[in-house]
Amino acid sequence: MKNLILTAILFSVIAIYGQQADSLRTHINNAFRTGEKLDFDITYGFITVGEAEIAIPEKTEIMFRPAYHVVSKVKSKPFFDIFFKVRDRYETYIDSAALLPYRFEQHVREGNYRKDYGAFFNHTRNVAIHDGKEYAITDSTQDIVSAFFYVRTLDFSKARPGYTVHLENFFNNKVYPLRVIFHGREEVDVDAGAFNCIKIEPVITDGGLFKAEGKIYIWLTDDEVKMPVKVEAEIPIGSIEVELTKYSGIFGKLTSKI
Repeated sequence: MKNLILTAILFSVIAIYGQQADSLRTHINNAFRTGEKLDFDITYGFITVGEAEIAIPEKTEIMFRPAYHVVSKVKSKPFFDIFFKVRDRYETYIDSAALLPYRFEQHVREGNYRKDYGAFFNHTRNVAIHDGKEYAITDSTQDIVSAFFYVRTLDFSKARPGYTVHLENFFNNKVYPLRVIFHGREEVDVDAGAFNCIKIEPVITDGGLFKAEGKIYIWLTDDEVKMPVKVEAEIPIGSIEVELTKYSGIFGKLTSKI
């Protein structure tokens, strides 16, 4: 019954967007395209405890408009499953012209903790829909995954430390402020290679990809691609590092590679 209700909601939203989709913004994207696939190792201390993948496996059509289907997966290594098994999956569908989300899904499996959450976005009516209920958003509200891809399209070439991008993240039926602080430029060396990077700090109130209790830093290649190379995050039991091991399907040139 629940699936039937969600399907009915989806088709009603499609009808609305079909009439008003031309009102969505157009945002320039020279950072990513369909086919991109990024693989990461997750380490805790000196031990590789898991792996992550971010991919754009296909371009589909949502609300009668082309959209990127983005899938992010995190899983613990088999030996670590004994202590704390992780199987997380995040999905979002992003309008390829507006770079705004249509649909977001979160499926968390961490130890005994389980969480499933999903929402549809209607940016012409400025509402998000979850379990048949509507929640007010703005015409630029993102989910946490689409927000990350949107940040990759921004120009930090003239940014100075302290420069801040202000975004909004919808999660758990609320709109939370999401700030992205620019901290400067650094050289980063990982298994995938050495890169000149920009260092940013997303300040997330809720709905992040990690259960962070402190700061999160992300290093992106200092070029138009802004490929994520490294992440450091404080979690309840210490801190973790996420480093890029391989990549494929990159759009544009990685001019920052050393």
